[in-house]
Amino acid sequence: MSNHRSVVINGDLGSGKSTVSVELAGRLALRRISVGDMYRQMAEERGMTALQLNLHAELDDAIDSAVDELQSNIAKSGEQLIVDSRLAWFFFHDAFKVHLITEPNEAARRVLARPHSEVERYATLEEAKERLHGRSESERVRFLTRYGADKLRLRNYDLVCDSTRARPDEIVGMIVDAFEGRLGGDILRERPPLLLLDPMRVYPTRPADPADPAFVEEVGDAGARALEPLTIGHCGPDYYVVDGHRRLSAAVQNEFHLVPASLLAEGEEPVTARLSANDYFRAHVTDEVVEAWQRAHKIELPVPALS
Repeated sequence: MSNHRSVVINGDLGSGKSTVSVELAGRLALRRISVGDMYRQMAEERGMTALQLNLHAELDDAIDSAVDELQSNIAKSGEQLIVDSRLAWFFFHDAFKVHLITEPNEAARRVLARPHSEVERYATLEEAKERLHGRSESERVRFLTRYGADKLRLRNYDLVCDSTRARPDEIVGMIVDAFEGRLGGDILRERPPLLLLDPMRVYPTRPADPADPAFVEEVGDAGARALEPLTIGHCGPDYYVVDGHRRLSAAVQNEFHLVPASLLAEGEEPVTARLSANDYFRAHVTDEVVEAWQRAHKIELPVPALS
C-alpha cells in the first residue's frame, strides 16, 4: 500500500464506526486505536455513564486534557494507524478523515440492541435516541468551546459515508477504494469531502418524474460506483440534491445502499447568489415536492429536521 496516511474515523453514536474501524484495520493490516473505549473505561472507573462523564467534562478540563494529550501524542508518533475517535480528525492533520452518519432511529436501535453494561444502559428506543442526542450535543459544545472545532461541519472530512442501510463490508470497501485513489479521486483532490449517501435519505428539490426504465437498467448494470456524482446541499442533518434528480431516481429504483456525491454547500455557504444551503432547503424541499417524490418512487423519506 503506497498511501502512508493514517485513517481516522468519527461519526454519530450508533453509526457503526467501531465495527467499520475494526474491519478496516484488518483490511489494511494496521493497528487500531479506539478513544471511545478509553473514555468508557474512564467513566466506569468513576462510576459514571458515558453521558455523565461527558457532562462532567464540560466543567472539568482535566478529563478532556488527558484524552486530548493522548491523541495528540499518538498523532505525533507518525505511526500509520486506524483511529476510532470523534475528535481525531482535529489532531491527525495529515490523516484520511472519515465521518460516518446514520438515521437517528436506526442509531438508537443499534445501541439499544447492544449488551447492557454498567456504563451505558437504555430502557426504550426513545430513551436511547434522546440520550444519544444529548451525549452528542454535549461533545459538540465541548469541542466548539475548547477548540472552535465543529464535528458536524462536513468540510472537516475527506469522506462522509451513510451507514443507515449499507453493510460494514460495503462501507469498508468504499473507504479503501477512496483511500487508495480508486473512488472519487477528482472530488477528493479538488473539493472534499466525497459523499457516499443513502439515496433513500436524499431529498428532491423540484418536481421530478421517475427515471425511465432504460436508464434505470443502464445504471443498475453499471453499479453505484460508476454513477456520476450527485451535487448535494446540506442543511442540519439533512441532505438534498441540487443537480442529479434523474440519477438519484435511478439509484432509488435500483435500491442502491450508497451513491457518490459532491458537496456544493452546507449551512450558510451559498448555493445561489441569494440563497444559502439552509435557505435553499427551506425554499425547495417543500411538502408538495417530497410527497410527489415519495408517491412516484413508492418510498417514505424521513421527516426533515426543519419541518
